[in-house]
Amino acid sequence: MTSTLMNRDEFRAALENAIKGKSANKAPFSVAWATGRLSREHLARWAENHYHYVGPFADYLGYLYARTPDHMTEAKDFLLANMYEEEIGGDRHTDLLIRFAEACGTTRERVVDPNNMSPTTRGLQSWCYAIAMREDPVVAVAGLVVGLESQVPSIYRKQTPTLRDKYGFTDEEVEFFDLHIVSDEIHGERGYQIVLEHANTPELQAKCLRICEIGAQMRLLYTTALYHDYVAKDLQISQEELLAA
Repeated sequence: MTSTLMNRDEFRAALENAIKGKSANKAPFSVAWATGRLSREHLARWAENHYHYVGPFADYLGYLYARTPDHMTEAKDFLLANMYEEEIGGDRHTDLLIRFAEACGTTRERVVDPNNMSPTTRGLQSWCYAIAMREDPVVAVAGLVVGLESQVPSIYRKQTPTLRDKYGFTDEEVEFFDLHIVSDEIHGERGYQIVLEHANTPELQAKCLRICEIGAQMRLLYTTALYHDYVAKDLQISQEELLAA
């Protein structure tokens, strides 16, 4: 743990480095997706799991919002706006995900049934709840928004063109991905600014760096587990491909 307070530029670079090399883009499931080798059945299993990770995101933020001190006005406003966008600011994000899932051949009933998520997905969901409920609010923003949400645009920018070009999904069917490329880039940057502003001790900075690293590892583990649980029996991704991702 560093004993001196980093300035904003140093801290921003350290936060980015905490995530670097651990992106879910490097998971074999993501590599197979970006290169168009997954089946629609594989994508359906992803949607059934992803619903239980991102579906409660407004809940995670709600627990965090309730614990965020009043003097962090901009942070509370951001969390509230983020919850609004997830649930009622236009199409509910989970409904867009279910639309994609149905286009892959599964059903709303299967997607919302928690019995259809893998143990690793359940672990990621539980971790998100624990961070939201227990960590210092600044540290929780670092974990949930910087460590997890800020990764989304880079992941979906690699996957979404394949959904159109290789699989033939319509714009309406992939709206979930288009929306999050834009919204999560904004959310991720807001998360960075909150952490840069309010992690104002060496101890808080160190905790934020560690939670960002863990968050990135959790998403990478979750995405890798999807490959082993649903894809590996049908398709092998070489180590060389993973290193090149």
